[in-house]
Amino acid sequence: MNKLTRKQTGNEFLTTLFVIALPVVIQNIISIGLNMIDTVMVSGLGENAISAVGLANRLYFMFTTICFGIYSGASIFIAQYWGAQDKTSIKKVFGIDIVIGCSLSLLFSVAVFVFRRQIMGVFINDANVIELGSSYLKVVSFSYFLTAVSFAYSFNCRAIHMLKMPTAVNAAALCINTFLNWLLISGRMGFPALGVQGAAVATVIARFFEFSALLFLIYRNENHPLAANFSELLSWDLTLLKKVLETSFPVILSETAWSVGTSVYFIAYGFIGSSAIAVVQIAYNISDFFQALFFGIGNASAVMIGNEIGREDIEKAHDYSNRFLKITFALSITLAFLLYMSKGKIIGYFNLTEETSISLSKTLTVFSLYFTPKMFTYMFICGILRAGGDTRFCMIVDIVTIWVIGVPVAFISVLLLKLPIHLVIAMVFGEEIIKAVTVIRRFKSNKWLNRVIG
Repeated sequence: MNKLTRKQTGNEFLTTLFVIALPVVIQNIISIGLNMIDTVMVSGLGENAISAVGLANRLYFMFTTICFGIYSGASIFIAQYWGAQDKTSIKKVFGIDIVIGCSLSLLFSVAVFVFRRQIMGVFINDANVIELGSSYLKVVSFSYFLTAVSFAYSFNCRAIHMLKMPTAVNAAALCINTFLNWLLISGRMGFPALGVQGAAVATVIARFFEFSALLFLIYRNENHPLAANFSELLSWDLTLLKKVLETSFPVILSETAWSVGTSVYFIAYGFIGSSAIAVVQIAYNISDFFQALFFGIGNASAVMIGNEIGREDIEKAHDYSNRFLKITFALSITLAFLLYMSKGKIIGYFNLTEETSISLSKTLTVFSLYFTPKMFTYMFICGILRAGGDTRFCMIVDIVTIWVIGVPVAFISVLLLKLPIHLVIAMVFGEEIIKAVTVIRRFKSNKWLNRVIG
């Protein structure tokens, strides 16, 4: 590759990265900011309220993570079809997304609504926390269908480089949710003080707005690649379904195993007490905020590498993957340092006891130490290996590290070693090191580079 070509490729890379990553970063900051605002506002009701909403949202976390598995698995095809400019196939694959995602949402909604108390009881043995969490789940279960549909449209807009509109809608939904939280949690401007249930009502209304606005704006443009009618959404056949599922199912299973496994960690944390749950919930909210940049870069990586593989330009796909890894290393070191240095000021925004604040500070120190290996494994699995269709390998890595290493270590650390929450987290996060070494070796082998559409 001559110098001019290298310069052109570099400019093309940065331009495309910026176009795709920036809206996704904004979307994730909005989504994570929403969770953090919820937590800050709910913290005014006490640590039991934080624990209740945090545990209740583990169900939403599992649901959205499984949806992420469905949509990201199928988006491997959509990104490669977009690279090949096959819009008809894009609508067919998107239809598979919608059918599976909506079916899953209805299953979750019914299960959460009917068995909300039993589900809360799995995580913690505290009657007050269970009752608060159940009242939250009773309302928020109605948002799952809305989330499944809006997430499908928003997520797949990334694969076709059309992100401005869903980003604006997400921002508006955040503002609506925040304002309604302010009105309904503590009761302002004549509205009743509904506590944690008020946070749930605000979430449902904001999700309905997001759902309605996305559908209206996408279908207003008849040429939008995702503006498919019912016949187009259902035009796929069993051959295409089988082809998509062969690549997507390992991603779905991987994300399911990961989300359920990390939620099982919370069962272990629950044995320490509601204060430990509050600490972990807040720590994850804060850490996710710092990780938002990488969610954008990871999505850009999956799309850009998938596009190049779809065009059969394997050399450029490999070049792009190396560029993304260098960016990840530099940014992860920087943001890990910023997380550590700013943790004191951030903790001050939450209404916590002195003992819980000290525990949270130690836990955030652990998060900052593991920040770089966590971001590397995310980039490799979600951004690079899956873009090349290497989903089965990623599935095996996720399942083994979570269930064979992480889950047993969590319960041993809590029940046998009786460690405080920050040291339990440190023990559990050890699986990230093993995962990082494994995926680096896979990347170097080049076995992950596959063209799944041809």
